[in-house]
Amino acid sequence: MFSPDIVIAAVLNGLLTGAVYALVSVALTLVYGVLHIINFAHGAILTAAMFAAFFAHQAGIDPLLSVLFIAPAFFALGYAVQRWIIGPASHGDDRNILLVTLGLSIVIENVLLAAFRSDTRSIDVPYGFSVVDLGFVFLPMPRVIAFGVTCVVAALLWALLTRTDTGKAIRAVAKEKLGASLVGIDVTHIYAVTFGIGAACLAVAACVLLPSYYVNPRVGTAYVLVAFTVVVLGGMGSVPGAMIGGLLIGVVESLSGLYFGESLGQLGIFLIFILVLLVRPTGLFGARA
Repeated sequence: MFSPDIVIAAVLNGLLTGAVYALVSVALTLVYGVLHIINFAHGAILTAAMFAAFFAHQAGIDPLLSVLFIAPAFFALGYAVQRWIIGPASHGDDRNILLVTLGLSIVIENVLLAAFRSDTRSIDVPYGFSVVDLGFVFLPMPRVIAFGVTCVVAALLWALLTRTDTGKAIRAVAKEKLGASLVGIDVTHIYAVTFGIGAACLAVAACVLLPSYYVNPRVGTAYVLVAFTVVVLGGMGSVPGAMIGGLLIGVVESLSGLYFGESLGQLGIFLIFILVLLVRPTGLFGARA
């Protein structure tokens, strides 16, 4: 058995890791909640954002500062991709959207492979090995920063969705697309805005991940697998569910690594995934159809 201090330390580290999972998952569940499709290009967009943050660092800009222009750039990119590629190519059929996003994923990944090969890259920042001393546990500074940024993004998303006209339009389209269009909401525009917000969230996640992680053309795949689990756990389309589910999955992964070994750290994640599908398919905060 491990001492309480070690278990508490594992839980705290799991929460810090889970915050990044939550941020990646929020982008996935937001797109699902409004467009009602799974975005198969999710991992590839995250990878592209990490490469953008990497080359911004090569140009002398810290990843935490580069988020100020990478996130807006990826919002614009996400908006354009949904408005002028995914939307027209799908012809209003959700099955076509799935195929288009899968095709985008393959194209983005292979472009990155052709441009940067399969080499793994990392960066060195002054705070990369800094820690926060709580007396009984040392927390890595990059993950503490990532946790703080995730909290800020969550607060901004909540304000956007509940306090702005755009947020009200997003919730209206998510609830009833036809009714929203009948009262004058531009559904096509809202679809593109939502996709853009999802891409911006991925850009923020990429910028906070890079100081403590690496980047290669396939790095997003690992995170998107966990994100699918988080979305199912929290409830498909539930933003609060994705936030809480991400934190829970981070803690489960950390405790699994502690008790079963680092190589089996993600075993607990997929056990949770199976149990949720068996016991509560709608997730913690999902609504029944």
